[in-house]
Amino acid sequence: MCGRYTLLADELKIIKEFNLDQPIDSYQLSYNIAPGQNILTVIHDGRKKRAGYLRWGLVPSWAKDEKIGYKMINARSETAHEKPSFKKLMTRKRCLIIADSFYEWIKTDKQKQPKRIQLTDRQLFAFAGLWDKWVDGDRELFTCTMLTKDANSFMKDIHHRMPIILPKDKEDEWISPIQQQPEEAYHFLQSLEDNEYKAYTVPNYVNSAKNNDENCIAPIV
Repeated sequence: MCGRYTLLADELKIIKEFNLDQPIDSYQLSYNIAPGQNILTVIHDGRKKRAGYLRWGLVPSWAKDEKIGYKMINARSETAHEKPSFKKLMTRKRCLIIADSFYEWIKTDKQKQPKRIQLTDRQLFAFAGLWDKWVDGDRELFTCTMLTKDANSFMKDIHHRMPIILPKDKEDEWISPIQQQPEEAYHFLQSLEDNEYKAYTVPNYVNSAKNNDENCIAPIV
């Protein structure tokens, strides 16, 4: 499960890190990115990589109601190649979801306490995601979901699931325009080497998606 994350890097750093050749339209940093918001992603359109915004919460092309997106912010990587909602997307509609940390809530005796989790060796990174286009009359909606896996040894004491963060040298391969069978994409995800993580406790202030400032990431000593 991953339901909140941050993106605090400046635009030029993102462009350089992901080798983009155009500015990012309407880029804004955020301390508290939540489901239902438009989030920065990178796809490959068959000619080049493009950065743009997709709404977080997948609405499959065949869905009758866009409200299904609120239930589809995450997809289990272990079964995405088999599920009707994700199977076809695993072939070509793969995306990078750009971030620099994510939040997870650890259960204590009294409450759930938020933690901010980062990579130890780099600031910017990409979650593995899937996207789709939904059409209702003249309206088009582009949405995405974040792939997850069982928690590793670091994360298991915080939560039993975690998002898949792609190794730097695997990002372009994940969004390659070459069509893959769903099983190939599944095996690609299963073969990824894990990252090293660090975490610290942050205030319950981050619990509300309405709060979006530096207080979200203030360490609790």
